[in-house]
This record gives sequence, structure tokens and C-alpha cells, in this order.
Amino acid sequence: MEEQLKLALAKKALQIRKYVIEEVYSAQSGHPGGSLSIADVVTYLYFHELRIDPSNPNWEDRDRFVLSKGHCVPAVYAALAMKGYFPTDWLPGFRHLDSPLQGHPNMLDVPGLDMSTGSLGQGVSAACGIALSAKLFGNSYRTYAILGDGELEEGEVWEAAMFAAHYKLDNLVAFVDFNGLQIDGHVEDVLSPLPIAGKFREFGWNVIEISAHDFDAIDAAYTLAKTVKGKPTIIVARSIKGKGVSFMENEAAWHGTAPNGEQREQALRELDEALLELEAGN
Repeated sequence: MEEQLKLALAKKALQIRKYVIEEVYSAQSGHPGGSLSIADVVTYLYFHELRIDPSNPNWEDRDRFVLSKGHCVPAVYAALAMKGYFPTDWLPGFRHLDSPLQGHPNMLDVPGLDMSTGSLGQGVSAACGIALSAKLFGNSYRTYAILGDGELEEGEVWEAAMFAAHYKLDNLVAFVDFNGLQIDGHVEDVLSPLPIAGKFREFGWNVIEISAHDFDAIDAAYTLAKTVKGKPTIIVARSIKGKGVSFMENEAAWHGTAPNGEQREQALRELDEALLELEAGN
């Protein structure tokens, strides 16, 4: 990937992380840890990979995206606003009663969303249906999904895995945010889904393992996925929960906790400093 593109994506990812902090702080509710860990892949998808048109959100040939781990929607709301689907002024209304931006994605109220999600496991199942529809009707769009590693404890995920392989959904790419933590602690201690890559291989998927915070690796994975025929692709990406905010990183307590005023200021300061470092190194 060209250095200028990587720099532009890195800057957008930092802005998404800032918006995540602001959204969750404003609501005093939400899920910052997992929203921060997917910020890089969300940035890559919305600002490089997805074939979409904010001026025509219901364009029939657009690529589809499903956030299966729906509680981490603050990152997606930030990307949608930055992309121009709705004003950034909406973001501070996150989880407020009079706002369309609720704690889980609602496609009926928010332009740019392709599926309402929340109950874990259902989003990837919907993505399978969307991908199969494209196959049946000869549509060229591709379908993308993001799952959490804790979400893999849901049986419905594995029903979807069988379905996607059975119907040879090579137009489907799922991404596992493998940060190792869920609300109750380490995924290995709660109900281990490991080995994630090995399980999906046995279910008949093409498997790619990468770092979730390396744009070269993300780009290479999605580029490779487009060449695979006859099977769906899963990108298993090692990530850091709370990525970009020092006191949130690798802390399960920040799965669903809002920062207070002092913590908000520190988080935004750290992200601003990271942005300055990027600009200075350019």
C-alpha cells in the first residue's frame, strides 16, 4: 500500500477513535473497548474497500456491510458521518432518546446501514443471506461482516459458517476482531472459541490471519479474498481492545464502560498526540 494512502487512513482511524470517545462519553454508556479495536478495519473498509455512494445510500449495486458485533457501532457511526451519510453533529446524540444513533445499529433510522444488529451471532447469519441473494440474482456486490471473538461462543455463528461454506459464498468476507477479551474477561476463560483459524478451516472457509492494526496486512488480506473462488473468507485479526488509549488497552473493564470527564480529556489528548506524531513524520 502506498505510504500516502496509509497515512491518510491512519489519520482517519485516529479521528474515528476520537469520535468513539466523544460518543460514549456523551451518552455515559456504550462500548469503547471493542469500538477502538475495530477502528482500523472500519477505516479501511469505508475509506478504501467498500463500493458505496453516500449520496445514494440505497444504491442496488453497493457493497454490503454488516456489523455483527453491533454493540461496537460507535466506530461505524463515526465512519458513516465522516463519509457523509449524515452530519457529524449527530454523533454527540449517541444513545440519547431523541437520536437515531442508538446503542445498536438500526437500518430503519440510519442511512448507510445495511442490517440492524445487536443479538450476537445474528449479524453474520444475515450477511450470509445477503451474499447468497447476490449469487442467486447475479448481483456483483460483495458482502462484508465484522464479528467479535466473544461472539464466536454463539452457536448461530457456526450454523452460519456451515451455511456459507455449503453455498460456496466466495462473495462474503468476514473479519474476526480477535482482541482476546469480552465483558466477563478473557475469552479463553469464559468459553474458549480457540483455535479460531483452525475451526473455520475445518468448516470449509479460506482463512487469513493478520494484525488488525497494520494497514498493509489488512489491504493484502482483502485483496487476496477477492481472488478466492468457491469458499467464503474469514480474516482472523489479532487486535488490542481499547487500541489507542493507554489506560483502556487490554483491559476487559473497558468493554462496556464510559469514561468520566478526566478520562475523556486524557483519551483525546493521547489521540491528538498520536495524530501530531503522524503529521510530523510525514
